[in-house]
Amino acid sequence: MREAVFRRLNQERWQRYEAPVPGGNPDELAARYVALTDDLAYAQTFYPHSDTTAYLNQLASRQHQALYKNKAEDQGRFGRFWAVELPLVVSRHRPELRWALLVFVLSMLVGALSAAYDDTFVRTILGDAYVNKTLDSIKRGDPMAVYKQSPEASMFLAITFNNVRVALLTFALGISAGVGTTFIIFRNGLMLGAFQFFFYRQHVLLASLLTVWIHGTLEISSIVLAGGAGYVLARGILFPGTYSRRDSLRLAARESLKLALGVVPILVIAGFLESFVTRHTEMPVAVSLLIIGGSAAFIGWYFVWRPRQLRRRELAA
Repeated sequence: MREAVFRRLNQERWQRYEAPVPGGNPDELAARYVALTDDLAYAQTFYPHSDTTAYLNQLASRQHQALYKNKAEDQGRFGRFWAVELPLVVSRHRPELRWALLVFVLSMLVGALSAAYDDTFVRTILGDAYVNKTLDSIKRGDPMAVYKQSPEASMFLAITFNNVRVALLTFALGISAGVGTTFIIFRNGLMLGAFQFFFYRQHVLLASLLTVWIHGTLEISSIVLAGGAGYVLARGILFPGTYSRRDSLRLAARESLKLALGVVPILVIAGFLESFVTRHTEMPVAVSLLIIGGSAAFIGWYFVWRPRQLRRRELAA
């Protein structure tokens, strides 16, 4: 993008940022600072010796000073990432996240319908060994016994490593113009749909829901988020807009990487729940519902409500 175009697209917002934040609102200060540092990073990359870069450097410095005068927001770079930067990335890329969710939901439906109309489909997707083992567990009255067969610590390490690997691969395959990302999302959704229909057919659907979604609420949400990150990367390649394709890819890579990294701690928690909590299938229904509801509430608050809140404040600034 030419410097003149870059200035014209952003100058009005920069001028708003020159005015003090009403009441010194810390969230608004942080949102301004994050937006300005993103602009400054871009300008330093492509116009390193320009007046635009010098102007943005001064403006970002003033915002930094204002931010750190407010002690309530003195969280450091790490804290700002989780409190402000990541939710703002989510708010900027809601379309990509919606596409990832849509692909996942459709693939779940395909998996469930395929299992309903083809008795061999579940075995094809989940494997004969898993299906036979689970059928034996159902006959013994413990359909979720598969979660009790490995030591907690080793199970936690193996599951967490695998889930993080899959999530980062889902993001990275966005470089394939989204084809690889779509494949992984679709495959996981297909497996989940077939998996849940299998338990429905065996008349133990409720037991599976109350057990699997203890960790699945966070795990499945993370797959969708990682898919959204992959689609952000794909959009940077396919739809550069006013940017050159190289510039568009660089910006998209930075945004999508933030989103992908944000998934990692969620998967660690999901791995912990699956290894140390899910195995307790005898726990009261209320406890299962509390964990599932708490996980869903966190996802809704952090990845839906807070991004919208911060985005409104940023646009109003």
